[in-house]
Amino acid sequence: MIVTEKSIARMAVVLRSDLMKLAVQVKLLPTPEQASALEATLHACNQAASHASRVAFAQRVMDRNGLQRVVYAELKAAFGLSAQPAVRVVKKVVDAYATLTANLRAGKLGPPTSRRHRKAVGSPVVFRADAAQPFDDRCLSWRYDAQAVSVWTVAGRMKGVRFVCSPDQLKMLVLHRKGESDLVCRGGKWFLIATCDVPDPEVREPVDWIGVDRGIVNLATTSDGANYQGRGLARYRRWQARKRAELQAKRTRSATRRLARRAQKERRHVTHVNHRISKEIVSVAQRTGRGIAVEELGGIRERVRLRRDQRNTFSSWPFRQLGLHLAYKARKVGVAFLEVDASHTSQRCPRCGHTERANRPDRDHFRCRRCGLAGPADVVAGVNVRDRARSAWVFVTAPAPAP
Repeated sequence: MIVTEKSIARMAVVLRSDLMKLAVQVKLLPTPEQASALEATLHACNQAASHASRVAFAQRVMDRNGLQRVVYAELKAAFGLSAQPAVRVVKKVVDAYATLTANLRAGKLGPPTSRRHRKAVGSPVVFRADAAQPFDDRCLSWRYDAQAVSVWTVAGRMKGVRFVCSPDQLKMLVLHRKGESDLVCRGGKWFLIATCDVPDPEVREPVDWIGVDRGIVNLATTSDGANYQGRGLARYRRWQARKRAELQAKRTRSATRRLARRAQKERRHVTHVNHRISKEIVSVAQRTGRGIAVEELGGIRERVRLRRDQRNTFSSWPFRQLGLHLAYKARKVGVAFLEVDASHTSQRCPRCGHTERANRPDRDHFRCRRCGLAGPADVVAGVNVRDRARSAWVFVTAPAPAP
């Protein structure tokens, strides 16, 4: 059993958090006049944000108070923004540079010598004309009974903008909405994305664990033997890749727009698949009183060397999203969730502990060279994840030593 300090810290963070942030997306149904006002507002806010970004980059003023002192009056006079929207624009710019700095420190934009890194640090952040714009409660108010919002625009306060959502989403908004809401235009349709602070239910003491092994051929395999194959998703992605190649060969503006729509459609499909898998696993864990354990796979793309023909498949592997879905769905219903060390889970015998690469002669099969235990390789990996969670739970729930 291997439990790293990093994995224990991740587990402890999950257990100590008492609030879970969930995003609720509702669809707006504006009239043509309201839609024109919303579009003009987005364009004005993003033009103002790009201007503030250029000032921040040129003067190296990246803190909120400092940048607001420099650009606040100009944003109101030149771009037609009211006081609070101007403040939101400044915060949006400061947050963008904070995110850029964090990504640079984490190495997500490559080494300092790379072209991507040099481009990121050598030019100011630019905001698209239709980029999302945050609004706080002074700029946007909700009327849940009428399912409408009142929102500030450059054409004045726009009241009675209708929205639609499911009953569960409306209940979530009424009970837990807090903070900013983002106005988004996507494909000519308008959405509001609201942040909800949902109190975590008490995590129940698990009677046992479900180990989940994530993979490419099999997206998820549990220690119970449930197998969620990735064959259909792989076939769908190959078909999408062929269509992308056909559209890219045309090199027209229409083809470019269709490529963007196809990319969004593919992302939605992958998200739906991960939602379905995670929902089934969490429902089984909730019904049986068990916790859910997965392998800690952070940084795996940097650790693994691949052949050229494997790189596209591996880079588009949605394992992280599946892990996030499992984590938040488990927390939402009070199911314990752990990440455990991933080393040798598919090569270790869960009965005798013998670990050897030859224990897995091919991708699908496992056979221990010492005791002869045999079975599907992914199920064996899930059993090893489950066993590690049993041991790791002792570390997480142990009382802290007295000072």
